[in-house]
Amino acid sequence: MGNASRPFRRIAYFLCLLSVLLLTEGKKPVKPKCPAWCTCTKDNALCENARSIPRSVPPDVISLSFVRSAFTKIPEGSFLLTPSLQLLLFTSNTFDVISDDAFMGLPHLEYLFIENNSIKSISRNTFRGLKSLIHLDLRGNAFNCDCKLKWLVEWLGSTNATVEDIYCESPPEYKKRKINSLSPEEFDCIITEFEVYQSLPYQSLSVDTFSYMNDEHVVIAQPFTGKCIFLEWDHVEVMFRNYDNITGTSTVVCKPIVIESQLYVIVAQLFGGSHIYKRDIFANKFIKIQDIEILKIRKPNDIETFRIAEDWYFVVADSSKAGFTTVYKWNGNGFYSHQSLHAWYRDTDVEYLEISGKPHLILSSSSQRPVIYQWNKGTNEFVKRFDIQDMEDAYAVKHFKVKEDVYICLTRFIGDSKVMKWGGSAFLDLQRMPSRGSMVFQPLQINNYQYAILGSDYSFTQVYYWDAEKAKFVKFQELNVQAPRSFIHVSIDKRDFLFASSFKGTTLIYKHVIVDLSA
Repeated sequence: MGNASRPFRRIAYFLCLLSVLLLTEGKKPVKPKCPAWCTCTKDNALCENARSIPRSVPPDVISLSFVRSAFTKIPEGSFLLTPSLQLLLFTSNTFDVISDDAFMGLPHLEYLFIENNSIKSISRNTFRGLKSLIHLDLRGNAFNCDCKLKWLVEWLGSTNATVEDIYCESPPEYKKRKINSLSPEEFDCIITEFEVYQSLPYQSLSVDTFSYMNDEHVVIAQPFTGKCIFLEWDHVEVMFRNYDNITGTSTVVCKPIVIESQLYVIVAQLFGGSHIYKRDIFANKFIKIQDIEILKIRKPNDIETFRIAEDWYFVVADSSKAGFTTVYKWNGNGFYSHQSLHAWYRDTDVEYLEISGKPHLILSSSSQRPVIYQWNKGTNEFVKRFDIQDMEDAYAVKHFKVKEDVYICLTRFIGDSKVMKWGGSAFLDLQRMPSRGSMVFQPLQINNYQYAILGSDYSFTQVYYWDAEKAKFVKFQELNVQAPRSFIHVSIDKRDFLFASSFKGTTLIYKHVIVDLSA
């Protein structure tokens, strides 16, 4: 019982000392080292209207108080010359900043009162070094309970000191809430952003990534030079570098596909036909192995690769008036025409996805609404199911999943692009985004973060972030990309990058950065 009551006796003792100090205000200082605006007795000092933290307080004082002082901050190491302090009080002052290590050098401090000041936030290392602290009072301060204060909530949950109840003043959703009762989980302090990491000095259309020989690679289609540019990660220079290319004419898509450890690249061109190349690891170069029939593929606009059961396929969306969107199948030696889907519909995009575990294709066209095809196991072909209603002039459709739900992003050049959700028998409207010259609306997932990026030829590219609570996208960031045509995520060396192609400017590589606002 005697040991348990000792802290309370000490509090009473120091409060008694404080009352004596207030009653003796105005007496001449006992020691010559006491500042002019302080009153010092044998063990105590009271400073009123102090202009700064005094450096000449007698080193053997055990109690120091500041009342209605004029200084604006408590700097680092303010009390290194008074190591004997056991009680420190700040009341009715105007300072709003307490620096890291402000109370360093006070190993014996047991009682700290910081009340009725103008403090809104406290640095995370403010109380570092206070090994003997028994009692802390922070009442009467207008605390802003944002991520900068998260550390205090964590500290309150671990300290052995008694802390009087303190309250949030802002933001509005936290106003008048007791800080002592908050939990660290209530603070959402992790944010992300895309920052430019590298610029490639050429225009581009398609960008794709692929894994080959235990490394990640990127291939970019350059329409004006007619090249497929292959990039790899330089682990020493910590940047992407070109290591090879395939030269053609008016190249629009370079689509990689790895089958049984062998790399093939489907090169779609507007002129001169489209071709398939094979990577020869012994010659260390690409070799053309096959031409794609020019009577069907006249104006390719998009290529999608996929696997059904044990078979590999790719499909080419043809946007000419006389062409056919065609599915090709791998036969062990090359690809052959497997099925023609869309004749003379001027398809601009094709997307492979699974709905309820079944393979589907969605074809976008400049002449009709997007069409959904489903794979038929009996015939090993795709069969038309239905159109996506109320979505004429959709340039492209791309899909993503949140848990088990399937969504699609539909791109319109002018008007409203859409996000739709699969409802069991049809895709249903979920969200609309204004389009200003948009030719790509690309969903992509980076770790646990789901994004959708809506490009624009006339304005900034809009990045949207999936809000799990609202179950929809919210505006997140603007990117300055000239006439973007594709976006893709590349993960390498524990880094995440966003490649942004540009039809009119430079190809940009952004780094996905995670920022802890509470740090």
